[in-house]
Amino acid sequence: MASTSAAGPSNNKPFQFPPHYAFPPFFTLQPTLSTRTSQLHSWSQLIQAYCRHHHLFSLTLIDALATPLFHNAPLRRQLSARDARAIVDWMSSAEGDSRAEWIGAAPKKAAATAAAAADGDEDTRGRFWVFWRKPEEWAGVLEAWVDATGQRGSVLTLYELAESDATANQEFHGIDAELLQRSLMVLVKRGKAQMFGGEGEMGVKFF
Repeated sequence: MASTSAAGPSNNKPFQFPPHYAFPPFFTLQPTLSTRTSQLHSWSQLIQAYCRHHHLFSLTLIDALATPLFHNAPLRRQLSARDARAIVDWMSSAEGDSRAEWIGAAPKKAAATAAAAADGDEDTRGRFWVFWRKPEEWAGVLEAWVDATGQRGSVLTLYELAESDATANQEFHGIDAELLQRSLMVLVKRGKAQMFGGEGEMGVKFF
């Protein structure tokens, strides 16, 4: 499983899986539409909660399949690669509230991958964002921190925002640089910030 963050607020408590995690049929997507939709909602909530607890911003599908998130070893049940892809695809849709997004997958490529999967190809498409907070929501968190710490008018590097001791207890500490930039661009479009600089030396000024 790939994490975009090795740091972040400490959480030493074990993750508490929901009761349905111990129910064998939960690990196979059901064909009945109403049951399947309920499963997809439950999986989305579980994936978001798991990533939030472990301070993960993205996952790599092939790695995540072997983790407790998708593999209940005591129950001897594991989500298949095909079902996991279907869950992430659903999370990436409007119906799934856009709570995930494949990283670097162009629409045509994604469509081809989906067709291959339907033919039985066990593709384990790479990384995907898990938006337990969407970029728009991260923008709100960042703006609230700016206000609380009196940073209006200040210039900060993206590294300072994501990695400095000043943000060590914030949820956005350790956030992936690309996700941070996307979140800051929300504030830029709102006229609340300005970004400048080049790759590796990017900074932001808050208004």
